[in-house]
Amino acid sequence: MSPAIRTRVKICGITRPEDGLAVAEAGADAIGLVFYAKSPRAVTIAQAQAIISVLPPFVTRVGLFVDAPQAELDAILDQVELDVIQFHGNESLAQCEAAGKEYMKAVRVQETADIVTAAERYPTASALLLDAYHPTKPGGTGETFDWDKIPAHLSKPIVLAGGLSSDNVAQAISAVNPYAVDVSGGVEESKGIKSVEKIIDFIAAVNSL
Repeated sequence: MSPAIRTRVKICGITRPEDGLAVAEAGADAIGLVFYAKSPRAVTIAQAQAIISVLPPFVTRVGLFVDAPQAELDAILDQVELDVIQFHGNESLAQCEAAGKEYMKAVRVQETADIVTAAERYPTASALLLDAYHPTKPGGTGETFDWDKIPAHLSKPIVLAGGLSSDNVAQAISAVNPYAVDVSGGVEESKGIKSVEKIIDFIAAVNSL
C-alpha cells in the first residue's frame, strides 16, 4: 500500500549541531532532542540550544521527555525553543497538557489494545508515536514490533518508530501507512553520533514509495 500523502521523517537523538544540520540538509521534517539523563543520546540545555541555533526554518524541534518533573520540564521549555513535546513515559493526560505545548504520546506496543487505549486516554495528543515494548527501556531499543497489531483506523495520526533503518522503512510504510517515521539508532555510527550517509539512505528509502 502506497502512502496517501508524503511520509514525514523525524530523526531522533541528535546530540551535535553538525548532525542537526546534516539532518535538515538531507530533507528531514523534524529532529528529536532527548532530555532523559539515562539515555546515551541525552542532551543538556546548552547542547540543545547549540543544535537549534543552526537549524534552518521549517524543521520541527521535538523534545523527548520520560516522566520528567513539571519543574524540570518548565525549566527546559523556558530555555529551549521546542515546537512539540514527545512524552515517552507514563505521563497522565493532565501532565501532558500542563506543559501547554503540542505533544505526541509514545506507546510501547505489546497488544492492539495498548494503541486503542492510548488514543482514548490522550484525546488532545496531536499523534501517537508507536515504539517497541521493552520491560526496562522507555525507547531507543533498536527493535521492531509486530506492525499487524496497529489498528487499520485510528483517530490519531501515527508516528512509527522502533528498529527502523533504510533496509526496512519502505516495508514499514507499505504495511502501516503512518503519518511519519521516527529513526535514531538506524542512522548512527555510534550511539548519539549520526551517519550522514545513513541519514541520506533512510530518507531516500522513505521517498522511494
